[in-house]
Amino acid sequence: MENNKTSSGLKIALGIAIVLFLGTAFYTMNLYKQSNDDKKELAEQKQLVMNDLNAMAKQYDEAISESEITNNNLIEARGRIQGLIDSLKISETNVKSLWRYKQKYVSLQKEMDAILAQNDSLRIENSYLATSLDSTRVRLEERTVFTDSLLVQNNALAEVVENASILNTIDLKGSGVIERTSGKVIPTERARRADKVRVCFTVAKNALVQAGDQELYVQVIDPKNTTLGLNEQVEFDGKIFNYSIISKFNYENANLNICEFVDLKGDADFEKGRYIVNVYNQKDLVSTTEFTLK
Repeated sequence: MENNKTSSGLKIALGIAIVLFLGTAFYTMNLYKQSNDDKKELAEQKQLVMNDLNAMAKQYDEAISESEITNNNLIEARGRIQGLIDSLKISETNVKSLWRYKQKYVSLQKEMDAILAQNDSLRIENSYLATSLDSTRVRLEERTVFTDSLLVQNNALAEVVENASILNTIDLKGSGVIERTSGKVIPTERARRADKVRVCFTVAKNALVQAGDQELYVQVIDPKNTTLGLNEQVEFDGKIFNYSIISKFNYENANLNICEFVDLKGDADFEKGRYIVNVYNQKDLVSTTEFTLK
């Protein structure tokens, strides 16, 4: 009887031990499986945070590349994100550390939104400023062209005024004359009878010329291409010519009739042939004519 009781107790104890062993094994297996699932979930969450940080870094890279002016705020924020990425790569994967990285990511996300909004505002302002500068440059170029045009017109006008501000002569006539002892002169076409060459012209009125003492240069050239009279040289602005006589007069802003006489040197007779008469106002030839002595 006692042996049967003992045997039954052992069987019951063994059964309980087996149940406990199986329960412990099952619980251990469940814990192991749960641990692996938790590690996998943490790894996936870590990768998601890493992906978000990389996406944020890419946004900063694009903003920095689009900015024509270096923005230190963008560069510094990009550096903080890269530091967080590097730290996350080597960090221990657990709930506490992953939560900390998520908090930093949220904080950086808010910072990025503010910085990129400011950068967009600066880019718009810079674009407006560039457009304004371009418009100003165009207006300055137009003003320069306009000023240059005015300068050219003023120079042209000044040249016209300068050219117009000289005395001109009209009705220029040359002839040989016989001079009587009484002072009376008689025109002649005979070279042997001529005593002098008379040159007559009218100084034309010019309102652009100031009244006062004026002078013109008279040049008489004989058939042998010799300048009669003084035959002296004068130079104006690099132009040299010989003149026969200087006609000096007082100009009073009105037409003025003038006659000048050119002598031969010595007792020589005038040559037969064509004579040329030129009148110069300094370097400018203002009138010319010719006559013939037979």
